Amino acid sequence: MVDRIADMINTIKTNERIGRPECILLSTKMSRALLDVMKRTSYINGYEEFNEGRIRMARVALSNRINNIGVVKPRVAVKAGEIQRYEMRYIPSRDFGILVLSTSKGLLTNKEAKEQKTGGRLIAYVY
Repeated sequence: MVDRIADMINTIKTNERIGRPECILLSTKMSRALLDVMKRTSYINGYEEFNEGRIRMARVALSNRINNIGVVKPRVAVKAGEIQRYEMRYIPSRDFGILVLSTSKGLLTNKEAKEQKTGGRLIAYVY
């Protein structure tokens, strides 16, 4: 079984490191939600979807602001009060980077999840 989120994150990481202005990814509902979070926090400039035959793809405009990006495995269930513990583990310093959580309200950053006092499963980190 293939982890499409890990593949997507690895593609973004590789293209950021070699300095490409854009990359092409497989587009799924989860990847679009993750790209929306990254766009909202300005880690990417944007993305557009297109069809390649019957396969839906996304062209992502990179901003070259990502120092590191990774997927969290296993996808740990986190309560609202435990988010800070995982921030200290995955993010190098306060107010520098985000954790992405899958909640019942959609994908949220760690700051948004704290404000809404909701927990979820850790998906990825970006800084």
